[in-house]
Parts: sequence; C-alpha cells; structure tokens
Amino acid sequence: MNKDELPNDPVALKELVVKLHASVDQLSASNEQLASTVDDQRQTIEKKDLKILELLRALRGKQRERLDPDQLMLFELGELEAIAKEETEVPRPNQRRGKRRGRRLIPDNLPSEEVIYELPEAQRLCPHDGKPMPFIRFEISKQLEYVPAKMKVIVHKRAVYACGDKHDDAKPLTAPKPPQPIEKGLAGPGLLAQVVVSKFGDHLPGYRLEDIFSRHGVEIRRSTIYDWLSSVADLCAPLYELMTSRVLQSKVIHTDDTQVKLIDTSIRSTRLARFWAYLGDHGHPYTVYDFTETRERAGPENFLQGFEGYLQADAYGGYDGVYAGSRGQIHEVSCWAHCRRYWYKAREQDPARAHHALGVIARLYEIERAAAEVDAEARYSLRQSHARPLLDDLKQWLDGEEFLPKSLIGKAATYTRNQWEGLYRYVEDGDLSIDNNRAERAMKPVAIGRKNWMFVGSPVAGRRASILMSLVGSCKENQVEPWAYLRSVFRDFPRGAELETLLPDRWLTANPSHRWNIAEQRKAEREAKA
Repeated sequence: MNKDELPNDPVALKELVVKLHASVDQLSASNEQLASTVDDQRQTIEKKDLKILELLRALRGKQRERLDPDQLMLFELGELEAIAKEETEVPRPNQRRGKRRGRRLIPDNLPSEEVIYELPEAQRLCPHDGKPMPFIRFEISKQLEYVPAKMKVIVHKRAVYACGDKHDDAKPLTAPKPPQPIEKGLAGPGLLAQVVVSKFGDHLPGYRLEDIFSRHGVEIRRSTIYDWLSSVADLCAPLYELMTSRVLQSKVIHTDDTQVKLIDTSIRSTRLARFWAYLGDHGHPYTVYDFTETRERAGPENFLQGFEGYLQADAYGGYDGVYAGSRGQIHEVSCWAHCRRYWYKAREQDPARAHHALGVIARLYEIERAAAEVDAEARYSLRQSHARPLLDDLKQWLDGEEFLPKSLIGKAATYTRNQWEGLYRYVEDGDLSIDNNRAERAMKPVAIGRKNWMFVGSPVAGRRASILMSLVGSCKENQVEPWAYLRSVFRDFPRGAELETLLPDRWLTANPSHRWNIAEQRKAEREAKA
C-alpha cells in the first residue's frame, strides 16, 4: 500500500495501525519461535556430535581420562601458587626409584629337568699340545618349557569281605568310599575345579571347554559340563551363605551392578537381568555376587537386610529407597570417580569451569595417594587437614556459578550438587574410600564373561553362577590360587569339613603355599615403570 492509498478518515487510520501492530506482533512471535527451534536444533546437533565423538573415542581411542597439561593455564596465578604450596605440605609416601628389570627369574618351585651337553673325546684335545682337556665346570642357562596338562583315571577299588561259611543272614562287608562332590559322578574334585575356574575365572564358554578336553582325548559334552557346574554350585550354597553373612557384618560395603542377557522362554528371546557385586571390608574380605531378574530396588534391599554401616555405590536411584528404608542405619557414600566422569565429558564444551572442577578432584586424589600407606586414623587427619578445605571451596564455587541445566557442564554440576552429601562423607572416616572403583573392578569379570558365554540360561542358572563367581572372586580378593582352593573345597566339604575352615582367607592361612601373588607382581611392574 502506497501513501496515495492511505485513508483520510482518522478512524480508518487507527484501524489500519492496529492491524499493522498485530501483524508485527505475529511476526515477532514467529521469529521468536523460529529462533527457539533453531537453538533447540543446534543444541541437539551439538549433543549428537559430542555423543559421536565419545563413541569414536571409546571405539578407537584410549579409555583413560587424562587431563591436558595445557589446561593448567586456566587457573589463576594465585591459585597455582596455592596448589604448589599445598603440594609441598601434603606428605607423600616414600618413593624409591625402581631398578631396571631384566628377564624375570624362573620360580624355584617348578620341577626341573637337566640336559647335559658334552663334547666327544676327539674334540676335547688341546689345540696347542694335543693333550685331553679335563672337565672343569658347566655353563648353565635356564629355559621355560610347557608340558600340556593331562587327565588321568582314578580307579576306586572297594574291598568286599564275606564269611567262608554260608550263613543265611550273613551279608558281605564292603569298605566305604569317601563322599564325593557329585555322587556316582564321572568328575573328580580336580576336574570340577578346573571347569569352574575355566568358566568363571578364564571366561571360557562350554564349547571351548569341549574342544580343550577333546585335545586330551576325552569327549565331554557341554551339557555334561553344565550339569557339573549346577551340582557344585548347589554343593557350595552353604559356603556362599556364610560369606554373604560375613559381608553384611562389614563396616563398609562397596556395591555395583551390570546387565546380562537372560533367556526367557515365554518370549522366545532374551531380556536384561542383573548381576550385583557386594564387597566386604578388610575384616571381611569376600566378594559376593547376587543375581536378579530386574534392576528394581528390591534386589539390593533384600540382600542388605540387617546391614548397618556405610554403603558406597553409584547414583542409581534404587539405593535411595535402601537408605530411606534403613532409618539411618545405612549411610550413603558416593563415588568421586563417577562425579569426575561428568566434568570430564564437559571439558570441551566449557573448558574453563570443567577443568577447574577437574583440577580440584585431581588434588583430592593426590591427597589419597599420599594417604594410601598410613592407617585409618592418620588418613582421617590428613583428609581433615587437606581435603576438607578443598571440598568446602568447591561447594562454594558451585553455589556461586550458574549453569545451563541441559548442557554437559550443567549435568555435571547437577550431579555434583545432588550427590554432595554422599561425596563429602568419605572425609568423615578413615576407613572410607574416595571412590567405588573396587566394586567396578569386581564387575569386570562379568563384563568379560558375558562377551564369551553370551547369556544366562535361566534365573536358577543365574543364582548358581553367582555362587561360583563369588568363590572365584573371593579367591582373587585374598590372593588365593583358585584351582587349589576349589579342589580342596570340593574334596573336603562332602567329607564333613567345617565351613569356617573353607573360607578363602582362613584356608590360605592353613595352606600358605597356595598364595597367588600375580596382583602383587603386576603392581610392582607398574611401579617400576612409573
């Protein structure tokens, strides 16, 4: 509309102005809606890009979450000086520079076989005077050789006695045979121990065990192997219950869970079930697994009946009901490793604030490394002196910052704020840990195992698997060689051995030659490399 077409009537002009204002408001609303849509799409694209980047790093990159040293410049100069001053104040354990290691020595307890190499008499003559040279010494070198495991047959002969005179009521007498782990079963204690360790220690599925046994000339079907596993799991159920009761007597329990596929015949497919790990403290050094068909709160709630103490776990909401239902008897302890993961993911979206939080967490872990070699009382004092001020400053910083709730940095801040009481609790007692990595490591065998044996056949099979995994896991916790331990359990328990003597730590005290120190060797190697 040009100016010549404008009406001269004031009323008409007012109506035209009102219409123009309405059109402008409508366009403004449309523009705002369009800008909001564009912003939402931009955030969605950014989230997807970050998710793709995380997946690519998980697929191709290293799993360790390292900090970029260049990000130290994100700290103010005064804060860096405070960090340097604090680093000098925090006592560190004695660090000795590891010696260079050559070839690892061959253990003395291995059987040896000597092979002697001699020269024929014609080659022993002195090149100068032609006289025979006498023997003076051996040049000795050692070599490790592998002898394949072998299977043998034990023939049980039970003597039968009968009276020479044929009496009507006379019955033959037969020498008794010691009770066996599986009565009238083909497998002896050593073979059963090997099957359990192969399945739940080395994570071998049934068909691979079939192949291994066939190389020894014995055809054993996987169905038979599974029957053996079921029988020994039922045999060891009382020992499992005893370890469970001991774990519940702990002052601190670490727990975690992971999913596993469960065959469901009603849907002719699989659905997700759960394995849970519960780790006792130093006075009750057992790793106990539990199996549930769902991840509902009832799983940990039923297992932890009667427990009073500290429960260290992740932020799974089901634990909130456990804490509330205990009426103050179970205290929540959260995990700083989980918390750190959120801030680490936000380091590229908001590097300054993310690395500030990561830097504080790194200093908290430095204090824990310094406190690793001291007792609980000294550890408590060290945390009160050095860790508590850092936590108070971090909380004050969090309360003073504003974060977009749906951003990665916002999620990190929300997680930290919501879990703050549990995150702060570890400084209240020297027996508590800064993170829940113990329980996460206990779930690693399950994660490796499910990639090999793929699924659990039934809820009953899951329960039996948790029993056998508990035995193998508790052996690892106490540095017990699992095959020797399980062979002793399968042999002695049917013969009336007391359950107390079959606990892994008690058994190792009576059988110190079966200490399995592979974990100590690996730790020494890591320290030497560091």
